[in-house]
Amino acid sequence: MTRHFLYPVVAATLLAGCASYTPSALRVPSDVLAAPDLAILSADAQKIDRPYLVPQAIDLSAALTPNALAVIAVLENPDLKAQRLKAGVTDAQVFAARLLPDPTFQGSFDKLLSGPDAFNGYAAQIGQDLTLLRSARVTRAAGIASKQQVRLDFAWAEWQVAGQARLQGVRVLALTAQLDIARTSAASAQRLFDAAQRAAGRGDIGASELDIRRQSLLDSATKARTAESDLAVARADLNKLLGLPAEIVLRLAPPAIPRASPSAAILTEQALDRRLDLQALRAGYGVTEAQLHKAVLDQFPTLSLTGAGARDTADNKTFGPQIGFTLPLWNRNRGGIAIAKATREQVKAEYEARLFQTRADIGTAVAGVATLRRQRVELASQLPAIERYAAATERAAKRGDLAPVTADTTLQALRDRKLTLLQLDQQISEQTIALELLSGGPSEGWTK
Repeated sequence: MTRHFLYPVVAATLLAGCASYTPSALRVPSDVLAAPDLAILSADAQKIDRPYLVPQAIDLSAALTPNALAVIAVLENPDLKAQRLKAGVTDAQVFAARLLPDPTFQGSFDKLLSGPDAFNGYAAQIGQDLTLLRSARVTRAAGIASKQQVRLDFAWAEWQVAGQARLQGVRVLALTAQLDIARTSAASAQRLFDAAQRAAGRGDIGASELDIRRQSLLDSATKARTAESDLAVARADLNKLLGLPAEIVLRLAPPAIPRASPSAAILTEQALDRRLDLQALRAGYGVTEAQLHKAVLDQFPTLSLTGAGARDTADNKTFGPQIGFTLPLWNRNRGGIAIAKATREQVKAEYEARLFQTRADIGTAVAGVATLRRQRVELASQLPAIERYAAATERAAKRGDLAPVTADTTLQALRDRKLTLLQLDQQISEQTIALELLSGGPSEGWTK
């Protein structure tokens, strides 16, 4: 009676440890595309833990700092959310690598149909594959290295997205200022063209002068339209990076003045230590090392151990072990070893190529920023004289000593210089952020 009671208890205990299937449907598009919950976003932003971000509350109605843009991007970027789940897959793979293989069981029953014997026959076997035990250590090592690689790749992706959000914010602010100047220039060009058209009607100027004013008007109007289109694209790209609906218009706080970068050699040395993609490649090389080690172990015979018991129809009872293994005569996993070696060499070459590319990119960026800063210094040194001359012509025009057209032309030249200066400032800021991305850390750490 006790034995019959224990059978269902044992069966229920075994079933209790089994996983169950629960379906999970895709969310409807309206739920996926909805704006994030601002309360949850602000709470998560105050708890964020990244070495290059400062935790802070998020208020979309206030002016957002570059740090706030980076925080929102890390938390809400759709691509990062998908990659974040990939880390969970590797965690599961590492967990699976630690598990021992389940034993196998076989049973048979022979019903006596005729003959002198009086018993039914039965047999049972329980076996264990010992091959996986041999490679369990290297399999776990490969899983851990793969998990580290995925996490480093994801951290690198976060750093890139955060930098792109800051860069896009700088671009939006710069294009907003450039659009204001472009619109002012277009309005001034329109006034100059109207005045020239009236003068041409009176016969005071020739057709060639009127054509010059017309071409200037067309150029100014084209610049204004281009600046307006570029600003709309930049705002849309920024909202896309932040995972926000396109109709939301963000207010942005001005960024800090970009600091001068150290030499390319210093930044390259820092990049070798700080860049997470290089660390991920080193972890990936560890994966290939473990895989090659496993391939070498797999050349040896596979081994399985089985315990078998049986009773035949004559009531003869037997029990004994069975050992099975492969004979490494022709294959010996030579193909697997060759593939693992080639894969390791490929990853090694990719790592070395990334090192060379890093050095080249940083050198190009440092030289580019230095050129932009030199050009800005030259233009800024010329600007005071141009401003004084423009102010003098404007005063002379108000007194009647100078034609208004001449004053407007001088002011237009001043606006062109200021527009060029804004464009240089934008390029310097963007190139500085690009240098931060290339060096693997914020500019605050360049002097450390």
